Amino acid sequence: MKTVKRTWVVNGESRTVDVPPARRLLDVLRVELKLTGTKEGCGEGECGACTILLNGQPVVSCLMAAGHVPDGSELMTVEGLEKTENGRLLQEAYVEKGAAQCGFCIPGMIMSSYALLTRNPHPDEAEIRTAHAGNLCRCTGYQKIVEAVELAATKWKRA
Repeated sequence: MKTVKRTWVVNGESRTVDVPPARRLLDVLRVELKLTGTKEGCGEGECGACTILLNGQPVVSCLMAAGHVPDGSELMTVEGLEKTENGRLLQEAYVEKGAAQCGFCIPGMIMSSYALLTRNPHPDEAEIRTAHAGNLCRCTGYQKIVEAVELAATKWKRA
């Protein structure tokens, strides 16, 4: 079986993998790189549980082939948030507002939140809801997630 070698910056660290080019990025993250915070919900790009940041943009990793992610790309998973001050502030806001119910959707939700606040540290409620439109929550925790992002935005200003 043909494989491709890729070197990416994953959560701030250079990581090299040798994988079949069609292997899903989600599987490479979870299996080869042991970053299990990213979850598979639907496997069809519909739920957003597997959302990560690729070069700062949110993508669903279950639809992305590892072979299509160029060398030198920057990937951030939910584990990478701990390495940034604003990521920690966002996680704290989710906890403070009780935004995580069962927790399964939260890795994707929080990555979408981080991407939003990185590009717009002062979003209004409509912008928050739009930024999370690709993320589904079966526990109907949307309002608490919106409140968590609003809280994080107030802290983001001081960071």
